[in-house]
Amino acid sequence: MNEKVALLLIDVQNIMFSYEGGSLWNEQEVLHNISTLLTKARQSNIPVIYIQHTDLDSDSVLSEGKRTWEIHHDVQPFATDIVVRKSSWDAFYQTTLHEKLQELGIEKLIIAGMQTQFCVDTTCRRAYSIGYKENILVKDAHSTFDTAVLSASQVVEHHNNMLGGRFVTLKETSEIMF
Repeated sequence: MNEKVALLLIDVQNIMFSYEGGSLWNEQEVLHNISTLLTKARQSNIPVIYIQHTDLDSDSVLSEGKRTWEIHHDVQPFATDIVVRKSSWDAFYQTTLHEKLQELGIEKLIIAGMQTQFCVDTTCRRAYSIGYKENILVKDAHSTFDTAVLSASQVVEHHNNMLGGRFVTLKETSEIMF
């Protein structure tokens, strides 16, 4: 890749794998694919940026310090990785993400994580709108839960269809080369 690229992992936190309302769609494969992306990025010295949802309400399962808030142990950050905390669906909104990407000279993002219709979708659209034009959404490395209207697999398929070719390029984990 000619562009300066970073791997962006969104909300791969314990709560996503222990939610009382159900399981993530394709949970183990998605986690494996995220782990594979992480390994590839680290082997190629590609910056890894974790987005960690952090609620300000101390009673929330996503408040700082709670086990459910922590990043999943299979994909723990290294000391050299960047962790950006957010409190909205948009990883850029009121965070240091854009500034950190600019400092690193990042032009392109490889995006994976949770939840497809919320944080992944919003962050993909925002990345495009602020100038990261050639982003890749790893279509087999993001997931969500069933909704009252659509199954999680339908949500993922719908968002891949809506985002792909517009805001992101879609690729499978096996196609990602750093």
